Amino acid sequence: MASQRRAEDLARKVIRQSVLDGRAYHVPDAAGLVKLDAMENPYPWPETLRGAWLDALRGISLNRYPDAEAAELKAKLRAAFSIPAGAGLLLGNGSDEIIQMLALAAARPGAALLAPEPSFSMYKVIADVAGLRYVGVPLRAPDFALDRGAMLAAIEAEKPALVFLAWPNNPSGNLFAEADIEAILEAAPGAVVVDEAYHAFAGRSFLARLDAHPNLIVMRTLSKLGMAGLRLGFLVAAPEWVKQFEKLRLPYNIGTLTQASVGFFLDHGKVFDEQAARIRAERERVFGRLQALPGLRAWPSAANFILARPTDLSAAMVHGELLKRGLLIKSLHGAHPMLAECLRVTIGSPEENDALLSALAAILRG
Repeated sequence: MASQRRAEDLARKVIRQSVLDGRAYHVPDAAGLVKLDAMENPYPWPETLRGAWLDALRGISLNRYPDAEAAELKAKLRAAFSIPAGAGLLLGNGSDEIIQMLALAAARPGAALLAPEPSFSMYKVIADVAGLRYVGVPLRAPDFALDRGAMLAAIEAEKPALVFLAWPNNPSGNLFAEADIEAILEAAPGAVVVDEAYHAFAGRSFLARLDAHPNLIVMRTLSKLGMAGLRLGFLVAAPEWVKQFEKLRLPYNIGTLTQASVGFFLDHGKVFDEQAARIRAERERVFGRLQALPGLRAWPSAANFILARPTDLSAAMVHGELLKRGLLIKSLHGAHPMLAECLRVTIGSPEENDALLSALAAILRG
């Protein structure tokens, strides 16, 4: 016990106050539940692909370090996602690692990271960890649209080193107006990161505008497409940005298994494109059903999830009743004032979605 107290005292002397005051990211246990809380692809890899994938992995030398540059994988990513030939490409262990690299690179004394809110929570978490000032600019109620005037005023006042725009936005699911993003690109004195994590479900991109905006950085992840367990994100920008960010990338950050598996995934991209199309169709069906439920408001989405708010019951009550029925969704109540009593529902398989809709209807009937 004395040793434990000594360790606690030492930790408090060594660790920064912002870390001591923070909280570790919590991931709820989903064992035995229908998991509709984390924006994952609900479809497993087809059995016909699994054998070929395992065959491809058998030739890997796990006793050797991976290709530090991931050259073969980068070539496949460029081809699969039509990445401009002259653009720089940076790989990360998921998008989170890329956000962290950018934040650490820009963390001059007094520098700011600016983002609309509510948005992806890790922008603020990583800004705080990196020592950047975080500046949040509220979205417009009730549709979560970008407030162009407020964003431009904040950019003028704060001179942010980094601006992050999730497009579509998480957790609201909407696409900000392209003209508003263009205005931010023109006004921002630093880099503007358009986070296209849900590109497969929105079908819109700023990749083709890289030449027009030297401060534009486009970021994507493969997690939503069916690769969440392998963790691969990538960033596309002018080569000079990538040259500097590479200095913060830890050696061998993309493991051999991930490189080989993602390469295999890209060779069979049609299968996963078809899965994304099924998810988009289910999103529209589920949204229509949610809209028709008395006692619930749902917002349209261009992602693979839908934001909703019970109008007569609390989010905690609905969330808890769904858990009793074996369904796990995300309660956002308390995350931001605009998300009071809000729930976020990931689009699952048709069977999972039907189970959710049936349970919600019963709960809302009271």
